Amino acid sequence: MIQFEWPWIFILIPLPWLMRIFLPAVAPREDAALRVPFMEEFGEATSGTRPIKIGRAILWIALLAWILLVLASTRPQWLGDPIVLPVSGRNLMLAVDLSGSMEVEDFELNGKMVNRLLATQAVAGAFIERRIGDRLGLILFGRQAYLQTPLTFDRETVQTLLYEAVIGLAGQETAIGDAIGLAVKRLRKNDDGQRVLILLTDGANTAGEVEPLKAADLAAAESLKIYTIGIGADEMTVRSLFGSRKVNPSRDLDEKTLTAIAEKTGGRYFRARDTTEFLQIYQVLDELEPIEQEKQLFRPSRALFPWPLGGAFVIAGILLLSRSFTRRSRDS
Repeated sequence: MIQFEWPWIFILIPLPWLMRIFLPAVAPREDAALRVPFMEEFGEATSGTRPIKIGRAILWIALLAWILLVLASTRPQWLGDPIVLPVSGRNLMLAVDLSGSMEVEDFELNGKMVNRLLATQAVAGAFIERRIGDRLGLILFGRQAYLQTPLTFDRETVQTLLYEAVIGLAGQETAIGDAIGLAVKRLRKNDDGQRVLILLTDGANTAGEVEPLKAADLAAAESLKIYTIGIGADEMTVRSLFGSRKVNPSRDLDEKTLTAIAEKTGGRYFRARDTTEFLQIYQVLDELEPIEQEKQLFRPSRALFPWPLGGAFVIAGILLLSRSFTRRSRDS
């Protein structure tokens, strides 16, 4: 069906007729009249009815152009058949750590060792793709926290911006408290539905203005549930000039604080030591936060205003060309 976004503009259709009635006509200038001899013969040559018919035709064509212009101004739209969309009523924000330690290559992906950010992007990207019906947002944090994507149903945009994130974009340090505080601030504006934050980090809070536990208290007061995920292997082999040795690349991971944050807000703490555990964590999150709860109707729309607008321009161009042709004919 066709729907007009601004139907009240139709009241402008009789505007040219009203202007013709209420505005005084411009009197012809007598000093510009052409005085020629043999006036009687000139009058006989131009006394036919064709100019009158041509003038009326031009008037009706101009009126058609005006109607098409008004029609385009009402913003006509073609509405398609209703589509049922699953809507969970959940506002879900992802906070991803971009500090310098995320470049440690202790994850295996497709048979190749990759850094922690690439593993996070691969697993979290698939998680985002499955979250049909959730409003999703993305926070990137390092020394400072930034809102990369506000809450939206556009999962593709959130996924793309996550893939485009690079290590060090927000600084080399880790501001966990600021990331939680920013999530609370953004989700507070959307008090309809459940609010969830999934925070991924591989370290401890080393920057920012807000302490993580104080931010967790604020989140709990705002009914924001936080799931924290600690990223990084427990052991990896490092080669040097003196041979190979095993180290713990996750020695700076503050699991105690991450666990406390989750417990204060009614969430859970997860540990991702490899890609397999990473995938299992997001499967558990799918179970803890089921996707579909209710349905919502959506009707796709397509703008139709270019057609009447283009028709009005074409008619206006024809009128201008005919007027120019008429003047040249008179001059010749």
